Amino acid sequence: MARRVLPGLMLVMLLGALDQTTTAAALPAVAASLGRFDLMPAVVTAYLAAATVAMPLHGKLGDRYGRKPVLLAGIVVFAIGALLSATASSMPQLIAWRIVQGVGGGGLMIGAQAVLGEVVSPRERGRYLGLLGAVYIVAAVGGPLLGGLAADHLTWRWIFGLYPPLAVVALVVVARTLRLPVPQRRPPFDVLGAVLLAVAVTGLVLLGSGPGGRTAPITAVTALAAAGWLVTARRAADPVLPLRLFRTRAVAVPTAISLIIGFALFGTISYLPAFLQVARGASATQAGLGVTALMAGVLITTTVSGRMITRTGRYKAFPVAGTATAGLGAALLGTIGPTTPLPLLLAALLLVGLGVGLVMQVMVLVAQNGAEHHDLGAATSAVAFVRQIGASIGVAAIGALITSRFAAALPTGIDARIATTLDPERLAHLPAVVRDAFGAAVPPVLGLVAPLFALALALAVALPNLPLRTTAHADPSRRA
Repeated sequence: MARRVLPGLMLVMLLGALDQTTTAAALPAVAASLGRFDLMPAVVTAYLAAATVAMPLHGKLGDRYGRKPVLLAGIVVFAIGALLSATASSMPQLIAWRIVQGVGGGGLMIGAQAVLGEVVSPRERGRYLGLLGAVYIVAAVGGPLLGGLAADHLTWRWIFGLYPPLAVVALVVVARTLRLPVPQRRPPFDVLGAVLLAVAVTGLVLLGSGPGGRTAPITAVTALAAAGWLVTARRAADPVLPLRLFRTRAVAVPTAISLIIGFALFGTISYLPAFLQVARGASATQAGLGVTALMAGVLITTTVSGRMITRTGRYKAFPVAGTATAGLGAALLGTIGPTTPLPLLLAALLLVGLGVGLVMQVMVLVAQNGAEHHDLGAATSAVAFVRQIGASIGVAAIGALITSRFAAALPTGIDARIATTLDPERLAHLPAVVRDAFGAAVPPVLGLVAPLFALALALAVALPNLPLRTTAHADPSRRA
């Protein structure tokens, strides 16, 4: 079954991954067409918040009602949101449709990974990790190019118009090839907990997006919602994200490592292109080369480690080696400067990518292997969900540190409010002393990521070394 289902799952994951990379490249064209440049960040934040909120919901609904109908529903909602986004006549309208698209998009990767966990045994799943990793690389490298080409030579609306036809193909392939058992156990759904978790996650994403003066009220609402969710999660018969999962080391440790990886990885790559463009005078294409080097490292080690896990049945050595390698690369990034030779910079980024590739997908594998069948979707979504939360916190925290150091490095007489501008296009037109101050502020902050990888290394050492199951959950005698 796995070979029949895999093309559809890869297409589903490509849809979700491409959307996040193509849209960012076309945002200036979107704002020029619809106006309201001040709402450009909200187009990204709206999708990100909706997708993050939807992740645990899709995982839990898949556990309750079956992977197939939930995944198909996610594809349909994503396609509808994309189609509506393509027809938006104003920025507020586009933001609303991006929320719809995000609700579907949050379930694409979660659903695809949960289905893979259902139809392929953990022992055999390693060989598929490289193929799934290739999807991320295609999206990371091809997405910005596709978005830029559409914005320059067609119109930004073509970006969103591309998704519905691809979604129809994915829908047909998944519907025709996927046959899975229908869960029979359905305790009362924790509606209140789902709402509180959604509010808490939305608050975290908004805080990570830099809401300015609204930080205090958003922080208060987020904290109250998170506290309320913890109470409901303890008492509900079937919570969206069961706390019992985190009592098992096989799920708790991979989730903690994923939180750190999300924080460190996305916090780094969010500001690295700006550093390369401003401090080193690189073009946007050259800055993208750095991210490409990192993602190439991810693809290489994801593929190699996946095959070795399938061959040997052992996984623990890979995250241990990966966190150590990524930590070394992050430490090297902390030493770079405007005159650092480009090969050394690319080598540091490649080390980070090689390390992350040994960790990220393996954490999903370990959590799925350690979870009960009725918690497979919840465990899968927990790893991705917490990694996304880590990414939001990392972008906010590293951005705040860079802003603080940037302001402190500005020469006397320069307005410190310039430090709140981390847009490379604006910084590149400022005086050389300002660009130099920015170049001096970024590397030490990136170097601070290295201790986080050291913490992830300690957690990787604590990973339980459980045997990988050799049988899949899917039972051919009970299909839907």
